[in-house]
Amino acid sequence: MSLVLSPHPLLKEHTTLRLGGPALALAVVRDAAGLDQLAAELPKLGGAPFALGFGSNLLAGDGAHALVLVRAGNTAPPEFSATPGGKTLVRVGAGFGLPRLLGLCQRLGFTGLEGLTGVPGRMGGSLAMNAGSYGVEIGSLLRRVRLWTPEGGLIWRDAADCTLGYRHFDAGLHASFQLIWEVELELSVGAPAAIRAQMEAIYAKKKATQPVTAKSAGCVFKNPAGLSAGKLLDEAGLRGKRLGGMAFSEMHANFLVNVNHGTAAQALELMDFGRDAVRSRNGVDLQTEVVVL
Repeated sequence: MSLVLSPHPLLKEHTTLRLGGPALALAVVRDAAGLDQLAAELPKLGGAPFALGFGSNLLAGDGAHALVLVRAGNTAPPEFSATPGGKTLVRVGAGFGLPRLLGLCQRLGFTGLEGLTGVPGRMGGSLAMNAGSYGVEIGSLLRRVRLWTPEGGLIWRDAADCTLGYRHFDAGLHASFQLIWEVELELSVGAPAAIRAQMEAIYAKKKATQPVTAKSAGCVFKNPAGLSAGKLLDEAGLRGKRLGGMAFSEMHANFLVNVNHGTAAQALELMDFGRDAVRSRNGVDLQTEVVVL
């Protein structure tokens, strides 16, 4: 089916933090025909549309949400093509998993994404947050992005027409709702063995310093300019700090983890406590990186 609608999905079943109450509906769009159907269905469903990927950077409240969750379900294998300058373009659907893309690029010998090893999520969400790790931001590799709006349908935007920053992406469409549908990245050619070795080294370092297997949404606060949010929280005594079923990780103080059936209320209170502690100790106001619904 081009469009699959499910009523009253629980956000805690669609986020890596395992938090969140029910939304109005979940709409999974599998192809362009499904987008046309979605445009007709959204006014009937009520509520505001909200683009949802893997939910790996999302903290949803415990109550009901007047939202229609929209997921790009285009997961066909990526398409690769060579450029005259010796680069390689990869065109990939927003619903394709970022870790899967990294594995495929490694096997084929395409380099540039290795720093994102261990970062969860799908391609659409990765670009929407301009995911970054170990000196690599996905936006720095962007060539074009294809987006959908209910009013204008599908449109390609060059990277030069978009605004990209630290955990920020703006296609400049000024639409009431937009869904990233496809992403085109520019990669270089490399040796599969060397790419694999780099990915393994990065993952080993992350596994030793971050709770990569925990119920988490990654870093909860953005790094202030020239500073580390994790270090600031650690110095303020937040490492391992727990409230109910939520805690700042013992491994990395900037990772909020759901350790035992935590609630969003507990998570938000713990975040406020951490923010206040850092402000009191260092005079620094931490800005939230995780998306809060």
